[in-house]
Amino acid sequence: MLEAFAGLSTPLVADACVRCGVPLRAAPAGIRPVAAGQQVAGRVLPARHYGSVDVFLEALSRAVAGDVLVIDNGGRTDEACVGDLAVLEARAAGVAGLVVWGLHRDTPELAAIGLPVFSYGSCPAGPGRLDEREPEALATARFGEHVAGSEDIVFADDDGVVFVPAGQAGQVLAAARQIGEVERDQARMIREGQTLRQQTAFDDYLARRGADPSYTFRQHLRRTGGAIEE
Repeated sequence: MLEAFAGLSTPLVADACVRCGVPLRAAPAGIRPVAAGQQVAGRVLPARHYGSVDVFLEALSRAVAGDVLVIDNGGRTDEACVGDLAVLEARAAGVAGLVVWGLHRDTPELAAIGLPVFSYGSCPAGPGRLDEREPEALATARFGEHVAGSEDIVFADDDGVVFVPAGQAGQVLAAARQIGEVERDQARMIREGQTLRQQTAFDDYLARRGADPSYTFRQHLRRTGGAIEE
């Protein structure tokens, strides 16, 4: 899946979800890789954190090479839920990366390990709690308003994280690739002196909208073959 994602981006995947009619499940804004430029894609390996590392070890015992450990720590900002030992263990299990709805610690060590880790920042404090475990602890991970499980693929890069149903990932990636090609052509033409307004026949759009206020720019782009907002 990471190979199929190569050359693409989460913005393209997000746009492709909209184009394909796949519900867009993007992580809340602000998630970043510990080391800039990292990218990961793979089947979701979910785990909900309750204050103890044992839930990660149990999840990793079920891992298949290439899975991405998706950790639900409720978006907490008062503790880090993963550090160097958890990440080393994940690498040993063949996991392709970690995506955390929460914080990490041991930043220099994580950067040296090199396994992609995406989180909302760092915190020196580890968990000082032990909450009651839910039945769904290893079945699904909540991520903001969304829920992801082993039937999903997760895509992550510098721009964020998007979850896509595994059965629709091929369709979405194909659309993302097509959108990317159109956008690259549009960017090339702008650099060569043909503005985006010219490429999208924007004056024509304004004239049509003047005659028909219900005419939208998205309708116009579909007619002209543009990729923006699609």
